[in-house]
Amino acid sequence: MGILSKRAIVTMMAGVSLTLVMASCQKEDMAVDRSRSAPNAGVSSSRSAVSKESAYADGVYRATGKYGSLPSSITVNATLDNNVITDVKVTPHATNPTSLDLQRRFAAAVPGVVVGKRIDEVKVGRLAGSSGTPDGFNAAIQQIKEKARIENSTSK
Repeated sequence: MGILSKRAIVTMMAGVSLTLVMASCQKEDMAVDRSRSAPNAGVSSSRSAVSKESAYADGVYRATGKYGSLPSSITVNATLDNNVITDVKVTPHATNPTSLDLQRRFAAAVPGVVVGKRIDEVKVGRLAGSSGTPDGFNAAIQQIKEKARIENSTSK
């Protein structure tokens, strides 16, 4: 085998390894943790049009997600349009300066990660140095999904 062939094989193997590592990370990020908060706790919404293909009613939804052993929380306002998050705003509630700083950095970073994504694809991990706040965000998104489901919207 020539030097060029060995380099091509090594490069190809490195690419395959990287792909496998990235795929395994994505699988972990897709898991849903439903144990962190009560369903529909702190959820409010206002609805508008409903698309026939949509699993969720369009509108603006609000939920408070709790997380951590000493319950911390954040409030999430999300706008849904045809199952896609078109706007999101996170309101921090921390009083501890360090926690408040982490929540604020998370709040500033999360729109860039979730706006434009289908709500069923959203599961945020560690972001902007914050490892706990994403748990509260994901809990709030789960509440919003439950509140916005079309089959629930006709009975309320």
